[in-house]
Amino acid sequence: METKKGRILVVDDNEDILITLKLLLKRQVEKIVTTTNPTQIPALIAENEFDLYLLDMNFSKDMISGQEGFYWLEKILEIDPDAVVIFITAYGDVEKAVKAVKSGALDFVIKPWKNEKLITTVSSALELRKTRLETTKLKNQKQNLCETLNQPFKDFIGVSQEMKNVFKTIQKVAKTDASVLILGDNGTGKELVARALHKNSNRANEVFISVDLGAISETLFESELFGHVKGAFTDAKKDRPGRLEIASGGTLFLDEIGNLSMPLQAKLLTALEKREVIRVGSNKPHPIDIRLISATNMPIYKMANEKDFRQDLLYRINTVEIQIPPLRDRVEDIEPLAKHFLKKYSQKYNKNIKTLSVASIKKLEHYNWPGNIRELQHALERAIIMCESKMLQPFDFLLSEPTSGFGDDNFETYNLEDVEATIIKKVLRKHKGNISQAAKELGLTRTSLYRRLEKYDL
Repeated sequence: METKKGRILVVDDNEDILITLKLLLKRQVEKIVTTTNPTQIPALIAENEFDLYLLDMNFSKDMISGQEGFYWLEKILEIDPDAVVIFITAYGDVEKAVKAVKSGALDFVIKPWKNEKLITTVSSALELRKTRLETTKLKNQKQNLCETLNQPFKDFIGVSQEMKNVFKTIQKVAKTDASVLILGDNGTGKELVARALHKNSNRANEVFISVDLGAISETLFESELFGHVKGAFTDAKKDRPGRLEIASGGTLFLDEIGNLSMPLQAKLLTALEKREVIRVGSNKPHPIDIRLISATNMPIYKMANEKDFRQDLLYRINTVEIQIPPLRDRVEDIEPLAKHFLKKYSQKYNKNIKTLSVASIKKLEHYNWPGNIRELQHALERAIIMCESKMLQPFDFLLSEPTSGFGDDNFETYNLEDVEATIIKKVLRKHKGNISQAAKELGLTRTSLYRRLEKYDL
């Protein structure tokens, strides 16, 4: 037995028409709602989800022009942009049919109709509705994906003069198609800068493709960046475009470009200069239109001077250069970043942690942050997971800083406070921040340990 599908609203001022349509379509469709009063349409749509509307073109106010039908068509599409509407009228002609389609209707049925043709038309209309809903769903998914990809922008925080200079450069460069080279240590936010450039560019509605060149082996480089055709190598089961083609029209971000070997640099340079790629196993060129952004944490100018990086490729990728300072050189950004991550991870892990103590902020600001913002982010996430109070304290942050360069056997070269602070740090690390266990091993009460933690800004 064929499964019934679709929900239909039939609007006609002739009761006999409504009865006839209900009897004719009840075997094919899941639900049929009928009304002789078009003013009920908004309320009926609010109560039901319809896949198809069969709408009379002429009601009592206007017997032949069809203006009432067009009015209610506009109202339906206003409420449900994906609506599929078929007009029904006894006064059909080509002119009104064309106007109906131009106004957004799918089709035009003239009374009296042929049953088989009407059933076929309704079936096709229901399939179209399904397609429209799927298309809308895909668009929403794409939008959500873009929002997800752009999520790191909210982590792009800085109040220091160094970061203000970076923001200013982004504003100047973003609207152009100039190639940008981003330099900075690991964890400083180079990809966030690249995404900011894309988001504020004229290509913002196109794709942003990020490629970690440090993670692509030499054997896969050409296939990944330029694509391949079916049969080009053992695992090439079908034609596949490379990242350069996929990014065409949008932005291509080449991260860790300093890791490329000289032969691969030459191949990349050729593609960029010719603005085309040739897939592996093919001779056919494919034109590309990309905005190129590159990044590296390596001393690329020194590498160019020592012939480890091509000068001509360096000129090609750095029309504009943006240097991201390490976190240790912009201490004033640590507190706003820490508070941002506190809010983010408190929500993520459903923890009622409201703030950081002054001593905690001091500890974070005195740390060197070799891992930069990425390390700060991980430190806040771990502290929030382990914290049992509403405020983060210094002892919640077990940072991997040096132990002042002495071992257990030469404490005598330091004063008593240095020794005590160092021992407390070690015991806290041993017990993973558990105050009760640390206090017990140190022979202190919890209150005494808290006082020492505050004293030494731990």
